Amino acid sequence: MKTLYLECNMGAAGDMLMAALYELMPQAEQARFLETMNRLFPGVEVSPRQAATCGITGTHMDVTIRGQEEHSHDIALGCGQDTVHAHVHETSHDEAHHSHCHEHEPCHDEHHHDHEHEHHHDHCHDHGHEHAHDHAHSHHHTAPADVAAILDALDVPEEVKTAAKAIYSRIAQAESKAHGMPVEQIHFHEVGALDAVADVTGVCLALHLLHPDRIVASPIHLGSGQVRCAHGIVPVPAPATSHLLEGIPCYTGDIRGELCTPTGAALVSHFAQEFGPMPVMCLEKTGYGIGKKEFPAANCVRAFWGEAGDPQQAEIVELCCHIDDMTAEALAFAGEQLLAMGALDISAAPLTMKKGRAGVSYTVLCKPRDEERLAHAILRETNTNGVRARRCRKYILTPSVRSVETAYGSIRVKCADGEGIHREKPEYDDVAAAAKNAGLPFQRVWEDVLTAMKEGRHE
Repeated sequence: MKTLYLECNMGAAGDMLMAALYELMPQAEQARFLETMNRLFPGVEVSPRQAATCGITGTHMDVTIRGQEEHSHDIALGCGQDTVHAHVHETSHDEAHHSHCHEHEPCHDEHHHDHEHEHHHDHCHDHGHEHAHDHAHSHHHTAPADVAAILDALDVPEEVKTAAKAIYSRIAQAESKAHGMPVEQIHFHEVGALDAVADVTGVCLALHLLHPDRIVASPIHLGSGQVRCAHGIVPVPAPATSHLLEGIPCYTGDIRGELCTPTGAALVSHFAQEFGPMPVMCLEKTGYGIGKKEFPAANCVRAFWGEAGDPQQAEIVELCCHIDDMTAEALAFAGEQLLAMGALDISAAPLTMKKGRAGVSYTVLCKPRDEERLAHAILRETNTNGVRARRCRKYILTPSVRSVETAYGSIRVKCADGEGIHREKPEYDDVAAAAKNAGLPFQRVWEDVLTAMKEGRHE
């Protein structure tokens, strides 16, 4: 099975993950990726450039908004009256604490060592803070609902939208928990939000194009020390990052600075199915996503791509409840919210409850690490007063994807193999897109694709 291994020995950030995945793509896919990204957001440009760290060459992904690069490559958070300044809370992996110093306020590193102060102070102002400071006061702020609306309007496959919305939902919840306020009161600084939306969408789109069967990540290096924010000096990792990484293997080390950003934490925790050492695999390609900041160690995320055996077994959690006092519309809305938060699948079946009342047996499937978070979400989004959790061992066929050439272009085909069994069917999203483009009924295109599959015209 096609396996992706993310090495996070220097943490993770959205732009670095996007750059590492970009390097894994064939040249034609890279062009397709950039063409898609650069038409999604008006005024936002995504461009790769060669970069190096500790003598290792790789790619840095520049994201500019109306021709200007936001110094903080992560989500800029503001709440209430502190909205204008609170964007300094979320430091970029690339910039660490240096990007947040004000001209009238000297830039200190987290050690407060006098012999290093001069270097950090100069570095801070080399980033052109005067513009950034004015910039922060001149832009509006974006609520989580606004970000969701932006993502809903994107011309990308539905699974890319769903993943991006789930990731943003997790970030907003983590920020809400960190700041002790409702999610509705969380606001993102406009430019920081656009920058981070592009990072999140880029990673989701890259994974959609690569379509790995299995994603494994190393334990995540968080960095250490402290970082200055609008509210004062806070420890590394930032509180929101800590909430996002609950249940995820991570560690601090000797390197001073914030290595893992909230966006990086949300992306890795959402997509990685396992955490640990690199699995045994036949390595085909390695991608290097390079950050801007210089550290004693190579500042990069490495993405390994190759073929690995399938463990054939997996663990999954069933969250179950019975509901008899919700409308079908309300239950459907709850399902959309749960899927956006990372639920793997949702099913509802009719049943007769006590006193002869008609009800629904509601089951949500999720990864073990998401059990508590999604159980609380079910209690919040539905009218049930309790949720039962069952951990199950799941026997699986080995998944894979192939493509077939049709009159509508290349269509992906999902396959499953094992124990002498082979199953395959066309990818719904591809068939639906082809039907819309051709102006034909879905079933007509589906049957044409099945015919092409039988004829064995492989890409």
